Amino acid sequence: MRTENLFIAAKDELNLVLSFFSRVDARASVALAIDTGMLAVLATNTPAVHAMSWSSLIAIAPVVLIGISLYHLYKAAFPRLDGGQSSLVYFQEIARRTEHKFISEFMAQSEDDYVKDLLSQTWRNAEILKQKFGSLKYAYIFLGLAILPWLATLAVFALNHSQALFLK
Repeated sequence: MRTENLFIAAKDELNLVLSFFSRVDARASVALAIDTGMLAVLATNTPAVHAMSWSSLIAIAPVVLIGISLYHLYKAAFPRLDGGQSSLVYFQEIARRTEHKFISEFMAQSEDDYVKDLLSQTWRNAEILKQKFGSLKYAYIFLGLAILPWLATLAVFALNHSQALFLK
């Protein structure tokens, strides 16, 4: 392939990989909204400490599972960004230089070096996406596992509440 074609292909490949970031972040936002909503519903339905019975301990399960889901969402939001040493494409490496040094190094590189740097950046972003999608997968798994104990906890809280009203 000619250098010009390699440059276009490398740039297109990087743009393709970068386009997946918004997809994973959108899905993570949905999971975050569901997780926090489920916790909010639990919190608003939790009886006062003095009114709790042993059956209220069931609330531990969904809280732990949702907590694990939130942990994986955190990992998806903040993946490891190390790598890209000496890159003139990778934002962290660019930011380590002064403006003048970045411009002069960028202008001095060969076309082959630039194509290699684009491809390295593509590979590194693919690695980051793999981490983000993996973390998102586990966030959804633990969110799904939390649904039944969450519903059971709400039922126990409602039952305890209705019994407390009945006994008054």
